[in-house]
Amino acid sequence: MIEDFLGHLQVERRMSVHTLDAYRRDLAALAEWTVAQERPDLLALNTEQLRAFVAAEHRRGLSPKSLQRRLSACRSFYTWLLRHGRIAATPAAGLRAPKAPRKLPQVLDADEAVRLVEVPTDAPLGLRDRALLELFYSSGLRLSELCGLRWRDLDLVTGFVTVLGKGNKERKVPVGSHARNALDTWRTDQKAISDSPVFPGRGGGPISQRAVQIRLKHLAQRQGLFKHVHPHMLRHSFASHILESSGDLRGVQELLGHADIATTQIYTHLDFQHLAKVYDAAHPRAKRKT
Repeated sequence: MIEDFLGHLQVERRMSVHTLDAYRRDLAALAEWTVAQERPDLLALNTEQLRAFVAAEHRRGLSPKSLQRRLSACRSFYTWLLRHGRIAATPAAGLRAPKAPRKLPQVLDADEAVRLVEVPTDAPLGLRDRALLELFYSSGLRLSELCGLRWRDLDLVTGFVTVLGKGNKERKVPVGSHARNALDTWRTDQKAISDSPVFPGRGGGPISQRAVQIRLKHLAQRQGLFKHVHPHMLRHSFASHILESSGDLRGVQELLGHADIATTQIYTHLDFQHLAKVYDAAHPRAKRKT
């Protein structure tokens, strides 16, 4: 049943390999627990028994975030069983995992972002690095989206890039003028055709995600940014800077390709954090005495 369910997620919902692996681990943990409790039939579990499983995982030391994901996998699994007539009611209805403290994403400020993307183009791989960083920061792409790009996905005349996001959902994102110029220079240097990867790896196929992560860390240090700079930090920075300037949360949601605006709302907390710092630094009754 679990393998059938995972097959459904892979084929019909087009979930990533990482998500499928996580669901497989979560449901395997449930199956192992039922065997240990001498209740090997997953179809016969009730709400109280599923709640006992979550409590046992909590006692075992799983973090609230991991428990939330584990319960989410169970919820999806039992909803699928219900829809296919394998059970009469889902035992996961109404179950809630402990709330996890929400960790705010780390971002670069505007000056740091500019310093990072303006890598020298006369260095080895300089044209590629400049184009990659400019596009990352200009359009807020996910790492997987950037690595999978081909030149046919880019319209440098109108300034848009078409990407396939999570769940194979297509969206168009604007590309800024600096990124368009850098990409045009890089394409000319490569004499690329429309079906070529925008950022090829050693074998001529798309560059690997790991290669981008390693290169970005190296470039950040070379540009004097001694932070843990990673690809998603550029996406966070893009979103935070757009929201700070525009105040348009719905627009940022569309640009990022978030299905749920609640995912995007974390950037409002960053914006409030920024405003609080401005207030503390500027208001005469807020300044700390030295």
